[in-house]
Amino acid sequence: MTVVQLSPTDVAPGSVLWARVQDLFAEYVECLDDDELERWPHLFTETCLYQVIARENHDRGLPLAAILCESRGMLQDRVVAVRETSMYAPRYLGHVVGPARLSPLPDGSVAARAGYSVFRTLAEEETRVFNTGRYLAVIDTDGERLRFSELRCVFDSTLIPNSIVSPI
Repeated sequence: MTVVQLSPTDVAPGSVLWARVQDLFAEYVECLDDDELERWPHLFTETCLYQVIARENHDRGLPLAAILCESRGMLQDRVVAVRETSMYAPRYLGHVVGPARLSPLPDGSVAARAGYSVFRTLAEEETRVFNTGRYLAVIDTDGERLRFSELRCVFDSTLIPNSIVSPI
């Protein structure tokens, strides 16, 4: 594998790579909002890190997370758990993701940071803000398709209404 060094121009807003990263985030939330969870693990590298963690824990370097998966297989297990073992009221999620800011990394991958808000609608209830925070990602640029090698969903509040059932 040849490591391609990326320049600040390569990751600047409006660049081809910047647009591809925005598209990766759009596909990510589309999978979640359209309840196509089976597609979701394929947005990650085989060996990956997916973490949903409170800002307080993340900022202090504490490992306790609401969700922690360390491989695509664990992400697929998460999907099975949501589909077959979890019991919860039907809901619709709507994600709003801000534009990602990118930084090149020495290994040729890209660090990305984007703010997010998740709205949740239960049948016969008003839509409510469910979760807000920031996505901190490392994106593998090696290959035809971009994939997350790390995605941390750092949520703002230590209080979570009910529980986090699906990925954020």
